[in-house]
Amino acid sequence: QVQLQESGPGLVKPSQTLSLTCTVSGGSITTNGYWWSWIRQPPGKGLQYMGVISSSGATAYSSSLKSRTSISRDTSKNQFTLQLSSVTPEDTALYYCAGGRDMYADWGQGTQVTVSS
Repeated sequence: QVQLQESGPGLVKPSQTLSLTCTVSGGSITTNGYWWSWIRQPPGKGLQYMGVISSSGATAYSSSLKSRTSISRDTSKNQFTLQLSSVTPEDTALYYCAGGRDMYADWGQGTQVTVSS
């Protein structure tokens, strides 16, 4: 079991880029076969998968968000990062990072991001 903690700004202006970081402890993000993902939950809606990065750094994204989403990592800090560009109020949500032996094995507590001017 690993521990994950999201961090980043809670308020982002429309058209800007949302950037969140997930810090992992209790395990390395480069452990072979591990996966690390971002998921969000808009108000009143279900969980939405956004994308994933593997232990080797390969990435995959939700088709609906692919044009605006980028996931990267800093192995020296044991962190992975989400960037979502050109945000609108519809991107307001509770954002989670998750991962481990599978992409949903362990979860962070989530961080609220509001898109508003």
